[in-house]
Amino acid sequence: MMVNEYQIKKEICEIGQRIYNKGMVAANDGNISVKIGENEFLCTPTGVSKGFMTPEFICKVDRNGKVIQANQGFKPSSEIKMHMRVYKERPDVQSVVHAHPLYATSFAIAGIPLTEPIMPEAVIALGCVPIAEYGTPSTEEIPDAVSKYLQHYDAVLLENHGALSFSDSLLNAYYKMESLEFYAQLLYQSRVLGGPKRLSEAQVQRLYEIRRQFGLKGKHPADICPNAKAGKPSCHGCGGSCGTKDNDALVAEIAKRVMEQLNK
Repeated sequence: MMVNEYQIKKEICEIGQRIYNKGMVAANDGNISVKIGENEFLCTPTGVSKGFMTPEFICKVDRNGKVIQANQGFKPSSEIKMHMRVYKERPDVQSVVHAHPLYATSFAIAGIPLTEPIMPEAVIALGCVPIAEYGTPSTEEIPDAVSKYLQHYDAVLLENHGALSFSDSLLNAYYKMESLEFYAQLLYQSRVLGGPKRLSEAQVQRLYEIRRQFGLKGKHPADICPNAKAGKPSCHGCGGSCGTKDNDALVAEIAKRVMEQLNK
């Protein structure tokens, strides 16, 4: 399939404009990338506002973040290492979005993962969102911190930094970021009103089962939570710190348990 690079560059600029207009980034913050081949990626440049980009701004790099093509005056985002780690460890991912959405980043700064089940859409789309430990920007510290969550989630908070989302298309990666921020804002504002009324464990498990029935792509706590395997409360009560390898037998076991509960 022929990739229309110019069209993808236009789409990156459009998404950049959206995250800028929504206040998810300030000044030159944030970065976006799209995989266009096994060793070719388009990415936003460093030192440029994501709200004012045009296609000639966009750089092309290889899997090591080395420049394949960039117009004069532009070089890849300093955070490209973080993006490349995602692509390396998640072959299903075609796009990565990094931003500093206000509410989600506030939780990341406060050290509070987004683990409270308060809204069916967020439970189905994200499950919960852990916090990757702080790392110095542009170093391997952030990729290393993010790495441990890549097999279990499609979005993570970055401690004292921002948020990262990734999916099978640029639009879906952006939607994950939008959903993450909306979830964080709802959680914050419900706390102002005296605290959210959480969905029950049975309600959460039912939503997880719906997600499996829909056959939604990506990684999600519904598929891998070790607590669920042990018959304990699921990821929403474990601080977002799930860590186990995904496998078909575990998924089948969880589905079986949920169906048994629903049929009682």
